[in-house]
Amino acid sequence: MPETTITKADLVEDVTQATQLTRNDSEEAVETIFDSIIGALQKGEKIEIRGFGSFRTRQRRARVGRNPKTGARVEVPPKRVPYFKPSRELKDYVNGFSAGAAAPTAQPPAPSAG
Repeated sequence: MPETTITKADLVEDVTQATQLTRNDSEEAVETIFDSIIGALQKGEKIEIRGFGSFRTRQRRARVGRNPKTGARVEVPPKRVPYFKPSRELKDYVNGFSAGAAAPTAQPPAPSAG
């Protein structure tokens, strides 16, 4: 299956269709959600959306890197990076299972008749 990209404009259009809001109101709703997530992450807060997943930041340590062009050593400072952890329900949906249905587990091989 070819990979496609959903853009923010696509999300706005989906909200417009699902809610009967105007395009401007839908765009404002999508922007508000994104701004809320960004603001919380900037403050070091965790965002948890039940059935979807959680957003948080992780701290990366300082390290010594290399400039790929010159090979020179470069000090890379510590930084926080955003991290998303999908919920079990989201993982199941992505893999084609209905919500709440357990994913199939590996069955042990049947004993051979012999």
